[in-house]
Amino acid sequence: MARYDDDLALALSLADAADAVTQERHRARDLVVETKPDLTPVSDADHAVEALLRTRLAAERPRDAVEGEEHGTTGDAVRRWILDPIDGTKNFVRGVPVWATLIALVEGADAVVGVVSAPALGRRWWAARGSGAWVGGALEDTRRIRVSHVHTLDDASLSYSDHVGWPHGPQRFRDLAAAVWRTRAYGDFWSHMLVAEGALDIAVEPDLAPWDIAALVPIVEEAGGRITGTDGSPALSGAAGALTTNGELHPPALARLAVHAPQHPPAT
Repeated sequence: MARYDDDLALALSLADAADAVTQERHRARDLVVETKPDLTPVSDADHAVEALLRTRLAAERPRDAVEGEEHGTTGDAVRRWILDPIDGTKNFVRGVPVWATLIALVEGADAVVGVVSAPALGRRWWAARGSGAWVGGALEDTRRIRVSHVHTLDDASLSYSDHVGWPHGPQRFRDLAAAVWRTRAYGDFWSHMLVAEGALDIAVEPDLAPWDIAALVPIVEEAGGRITGTDGSPALSGAAGALTTNGELHPPALARLAVHAPQHPPAT
């Protein structure tokens, strides 16, 4: 048995429980939506899913810490479960099917288990350290996934979340987008999972919290890819969004995203 098999089994069971709630509330006529202080929406489904997962974790992993988007952090253990009850809440509340529950286990600074469950898409992705990355679901037979072998930006397919939100302006994103073969805005978790599958080669987002990214890390890395901040910083540092690639394209993508010092004309 691999080291994290039991934790992965628990994460998959938690995803089943989350899916039951989100599928029932998706497109519900009585869905309650509020606006958080950061002006992003939160629904009753977000709160219900996180509360459910926290209750399960308190019973089954009482010594572990838990960090969630909606209800903060409890505990200070080295092992920490990081939860995003609904990644893509704006899609969820509008009836768009691109949303998912993200569940991760982090030990120290390393994300060791990740589950991304997107029931409206009929798909789920998961991974644990040393056990490979996988996809399956209602519309997908379970299979192991690997990143692509595209090795030049000229041949690369890029997905992104938005062209706004870049801390130094959108120009560096535009530089990268102009250098690749094809761009599409699949957005949120889906962009990164499509890189892990090898369907895309690069995914980029300018601003993410730990719960947006933790579950993605083991899946991307177990699929042979690389995920960091857009400045090359560790993915879980939360310092600079996320850049996911097939690995080969990481250096040239980082070079395009680099913030260069402004050039001043020589003094006369």
